[in-house]
Amino acid sequence: MAESNNHSTPKRWTVSPLIPPHISRELSEHSPFLRQLLFNRGITTAEIARAYLGAESPTDTNPFALKDMEKAVALIHDAIKDNQNIAIYGDYDTDGVTSSALLYEFFDQLGHTPRVYIPNRFDEGYGLNVEAIQQLASEGIDLIITVDCGIRSQEEVALAKQLGMKVIVSDHHLPGTDLPPADAVIDPHQAGDPYPYKMLAGVGMAYKIAKAYLLAYPDPNIDYHQWLDLVSIGTVVDIAPLDGENRALVKAGLQAMRSTRRQGLYSLIQTSGIKIEQLNAGHLGFGIGPRLNAAGRMDSALAAFELLTTKDLFRAGALAQQLDNYNSQRKDIMHIIQDRVVAEANAADPNTPIIISVSEDFEEGVVGLAAGRITEGFYKPAIVGRLENGMVKASCRTIPEFNIVEALDQCADLLEHYGGHAMAAGLSLEIGQLEAFTERITQIARDRLSGMELAPELSIDYDISLDRLKPEHIPGILSDIAQLEPTGTNNPDALFCSRNCRVARAYAVGDGRHLKMTLGSGMHQFDAIAFNQGHWMQDMPPFVDIAYAFEINNYQGRQSLQLNIKDIKASDQV
Repeated sequence: MAESNNHSTPKRWTVSPLIPPHISRELSEHSPFLRQLLFNRGITTAEIARAYLGAESPTDTNPFALKDMEKAVALIHDAIKDNQNIAIYGDYDTDGVTSSALLYEFFDQLGHTPRVYIPNRFDEGYGLNVEAIQQLASEGIDLIITVDCGIRSQEEVALAKQLGMKVIVSDHHLPGTDLPPADAVIDPHQAGDPYPYKMLAGVGMAYKIAKAYLLAYPDPNIDYHQWLDLVSIGTVVDIAPLDGENRALVKAGLQAMRSTRRQGLYSLIQTSGIKIEQLNAGHLGFGIGPRLNAAGRMDSALAAFELLTTKDLFRAGALAQQLDNYNSQRKDIMHIIQDRVVAEANAADPNTPIIISVSEDFEEGVVGLAAGRITEGFYKPAIVGRLENGMVKASCRTIPEFNIVEALDQCADLLEHYGGHAMAAGLSLEIGQLEAFTERITQIARDRLSGMELAPELSIDYDISLDRLKPEHIPGILSDIAQLEPTGTNNPDALFCSRNCRVARAYAVGDGRHLKMTLGSGMHQFDAIAFNQGHWMQDMPPFVDIAYAFEINNYQGRQSLQLNIKDIKASDQV
């Protein structure tokens, strides 16, 4: 079995304080265990608790509160009325693909099937490009609607206008200094936009467009709620915050997916080995999303788009298997890149505040995943890129203390293109600028992070003594935890810690990267899995402290309790 080349930065555990008695009384309609979980998430009144547990949006969801939405609806209505040619311009990640599928079905059900253009990651890169705009103009397109892209595409939008096309930009990324000269710009981050919730994903923006149109021009045969499944997938996989309106959208979408009529989605769920009645946000993020993303990473995102929109049973099955195969290939390639970058980082100056690795050998479609793993392991910003034909195309991932887009703004004169979020971005630059860029962004990171005690923090809900945990406690605990769903960014999974757990058995799995354990505490034993922590097998202590989540493991038709371990420390005392 191969030795794991993982790197893991020690984590800080912060155990939440006990709920004060007056707040516990305010939340008395819930179990003591759930009260503590709610308090840990900032929920301190019965009214807020009811809204949270019911997954109600705490803010107004009227799509017409978005700046330029009335303009966009009017443009769309004119295009349909005058039988104009409409193009949906998407992106090759899951957010972009679900956005494209949503608006494709919306127009198709209105009897106005649009042209869908999703750029190829390898030939065209992210966002609008001049050649694509020229091609759409040559096809006679009258109206372009961007989804999940376009907010920084001033040149390309200006070209589309010059070629006689109208443009609606819908995006959720941060704008630059100037907005593109589109006929309508829908982005909650633009200056002067009054929409109260700013963190919708790209597919959330597409949903708002469809909903707004159907509110203005109702059609009894079209229900905009039908697209909540796509909204859920794109939102979760794009790692958008699962709070506020997003949480309400995702919870409703998950409920719809459990009885989905979308043939391709059903086939992908089956191929992923997920029990559809147990589908949750974690399954979207770690099962469905990687397979949809694998299409654009390994070949063309059009395969994922077709999977989501096909009504052909046999085609859906074939596409689901194809995406599953792509995902397996993607994993193998990512591990190779990750191991190489880890080795480079381990050999470099440990005080370097940012990890940068570029190679002709790296696959462009996988560098973002590798950068994410490097950031997670070293708790440093990471930029990983492919060098080809004198150009570097790279993906950036970062830590909360370092806004990567703000840093790239200070390097704009060295870059060909860049864009993204505070936590993730993409860029391209000429190889001749790489050294200057490396020096500048390293200095920016050093200045920004100097003096900070950098360590990932695990927020622990409860410190539990496993020897006092009885089998009859488990159903109630799992029921309370389930009420936190959907969990993700800004609404974390319930996390616990237990100390002085005896390691009864431990062995590596997954080519040495992961760890299976049996832990003893008092009269009880607990099975556990620890992903990306296989390195502990090199020096496993007899007793460990663990931070973990409870989960149900389904294997060969049998269900059993399993501890999903997020961090391990050697016990200080036994």
